[in-house]
Amino acid sequence: MDAAFIKQCADPALKPAIVEQFVSAVGSGEPLAVTVRSGGRLILVPKPKTPEEAMGIVRQYVGQAVVRVGVTQFPAGVGVKDTSEITSDLVEPCENLRKGSTMFAKILRIVTKWYGNPKSAEVFPQIFDDAVYAWKTGQFEGQAVFQAQDPGGVIANHSDEVKAPEAQPADDAPVKSEAEPSDASDIEAAGIRIDLSRIGGQK
Repeated sequence: MDAAFIKQCADPALKPAIVEQFVSAVGSGEPLAVTVRSGGRLILVPKPKTPEEAMGIVRQYVGQAVVRVGVTQFPAGVGVKDTSEITSDLVEPCENLRKGSTMFAKILRIVTKWYGNPKSAEVFPQIFDDAVYAWKTGQFEGQAVFQAQDPGGVIANHSDEVKAPEAQPADDAPVKSEAEPSDASDIEAAGIRIDLSRIGGQK
């Protein structure tokens, strides 16, 4: 994601690297992307080609299903009482990133507060993961995060980027046969799978 775009449009409470990882974790590369889920199932909808088509799908399903829109897959209908209040700026990339990053910053503050506002930066990756999960589900510890009140405060101690999940221990790796080469290029190093040495040696 372009750094200038993030700087111009994203909530300044979040560092650019965090915004980029947030969008990577939950968003879509398509500004007009509309995702509709009902009862946990994905509803197939036509791929919109124009903002008008995207908004038509949003208005058709919002209130009856979970509708996510745009680069951040922002939950359409949050904070509005009537579908007429949902405007096409929801599919405008800059506005979508602004709304999405501002909402995600609020969720991060909610999760951080639940953790007791830890001072250690090492805890932030877990807070980030929980916030991403809350974004996807709309819930955190029984609280509807999109409608929840912002606890306020600064998102402190978050590093420039979230650490990647630790690699799985070797015990979880697929077990290779001792006779199996570790790489296709090592085919000559493969052990003998069947002992053929005695074939033809006796009649």
